[in-house]
Amino acid sequence: MTANMHTSGFTSELQLNIGSIRTLLGGSADLVVREMIVARERRAALLYLDGMTDVQSIQEFVISPLMERIESEELSLNLLAGQVIQAGEFHYATSLEEGVDQILSGCVLVMLDGEGAGLLLSMAKWDDRGVDESKTQPVVRGPQHAFTEKIRTNTTLVRRRVKDMRLRLTNFRVGKLTKTDVSIMYLEGIADPQLVQQLSGSINNIQKNELLEGEFLEEILLENKQFSIFPRFYNSDRPDTIAAGIMEGRVAIFIDGTPFVLLAPTLFVDFIDAAEDYYQPFVYSSAIRILRYLALFISLFVPSIYVALTTFHQDMIPTQLLLSIAGQREGVPFPAFVEAMLMEVTFEILREAGIRMPRTIGQAVSIVGTLVIGQAAVEAGIVSAAMVIVVAVTAISSFTIPAYNMSVPIRLSRFVFICIAASFGIYGVSILIFLLVIHLCNLQSFGTPYFSPLAPYRKRMMKDALLRFPYRDSNNS
Repeated sequence: MTANMHTSGFTSELQLNIGSIRTLLGGSADLVVREMIVARERRAALLYLDGMTDVQSIQEFVISPLMERIESEELSLNLLAGQVIQAGEFHYATSLEEGVDQILSGCVLVMLDGEGAGLLLSMAKWDDRGVDESKTQPVVRGPQHAFTEKIRTNTTLVRRRVKDMRLRLTNFRVGKLTKTDVSIMYLEGIADPQLVQQLSGSINNIQKNELLEGEFLEEILLENKQFSIFPRFYNSDRPDTIAAGIMEGRVAIFIDGTPFVLLAPTLFVDFIDAAEDYYQPFVYSSAIRILRYLALFISLFVPSIYVALTTFHQDMIPTQLLLSIAGQREGVPFPAFVEAMLMEVTFEILREAGIRMPRTIGQAVSIVGTLVIGQAAVEAGIVSAAMVIVVAVTAISSFTIPAYNMSVPIRLSRFVFICIAASFGIYGVSILIFLLVIHLCNLQSFGTPYFSPLAPYRKRMMKDALLRFPYRDSNNS
C-alpha cells in the first residue's frame, strides 16, 4: 500500500489524503495537521512540520484569511492562491510524494475537501546561525561577513556584490535521503559554457543517498579524474572571495547546510593568496605573498633537508654549525630520521588535540603542551635542541598557508620527504621535488592547468600570481 501511495495523486477525500500523508511520514510526532471549516462549511487542512515553518506567518497570512472567508462563492485552490492566502511563493502539488517532499523542506501544504491537488506555500523558517565574521579566513582589513549554513542567505550575499544581469543561478536537489539543495552560480558570457554544462550534468546525475557537505560533492565530481592529494576545488566561507572568483569566470557551487562554497576551476596559486591581499597596498601584499611562498618552502622541505644533511652530507654544513649540532646530538640515542618523525608526529597530535578540545582550553593546551614536551624531550636527551627548532619553525610556517585544505597535503608530503631524505639523502629529495613539480604541472582542474600561470606560462595572469601588481596595471591587461 505504501509503495502505491508514493506514486499516487491526491484523492478528492480530505481525510484520506491526510491519512496517506501520515502513513508516508510514519506517524511522525512533529507533523502538524490543522483542520478547519471555511466558507460554505468547506473542510480544509494545513499540514507542516513543527520547527521548520514560520508559525506566526501561517497564523497571520493563511489561517486568519481562511477563517475570515464568509462569502458564499465556492472556494477552490485557485481562489485561495489568487485572492485569499497572502503568500509570496506558492505552487501546486499533484502527487502525495511531491507534497511530502515539500513538507520535509519546510513548506505548508493546504488541502481542500473535494480537490484532487494541494497548494504548497513557501514559509520555511528554522533557527540559523546569523551572518558573522569568517572564522577560517579572517582579515584585518576588508569585509567581515561570512557565509552561513543557509543556502539562500549565501547566494544573496554574493548577489549583493555582483549586481550584473548576466549572473545566473541554477538549482538542484541531490541525495535520495537528504535531498540537499545545491546551486551553481556563474556569469553568463564569462564562465566557460562547457564547464557549466559539465558541472550541471554531473550534479544532476548523482545517485548517492546523502550529500552532507562539500567534500561529498568534491569526491563525486572528481571520481573519474586524476588522483591527487592536492585539492582541485577552492572552498571559502567569504562572500567577497567567491564573488571575485565568479567575476573571473569561475563557477561557484553552493550547498545547503554548509557555510563553505566551492569554486571551480582552481589553481595552485589560489591557495596561497589571501583575501586581504586585495585590501592592502600592493607593495605590502606582494611582500606578504613572497613570505608565504618562503613559509611554504620551509614547511615542505626544511625537515627533510636537515635529516639529509645530518645523515649523509655533513660536509655541506659549515664547520661551526656542524660542531654545534654534533654537540647537541651527543647524548641522543636516535638517528635524525627517528628524531624528526617523533617530533613531527607529536606536534600533529597536539595540533589535532587543540582543534578537538573545547575552545576555551584547546589553544592553551596545545601551546603549553608543545613547550613542555619539547623542553622535556631535550632535557631527557631524546631529541636535540636543533631538531626541536626545525620542527617548531616548520609547524609555524604551515600556519601561514591561508587555505586549510592546502596545508593538509603539504603536511602529508612533508612526511614522505623526510622518509626519502633518510633513505637517499639530498639526491632523493631533489628527485622527489622534480616528481612533485611534474605531478603539479600534469594536474588539471576541469580542463585548466593546475600549475598555471607558471606552467604553462601565462604572462597576463602573472600580474596576480606571485606578486600583486597595482590595480591600474591589472585593469589594462
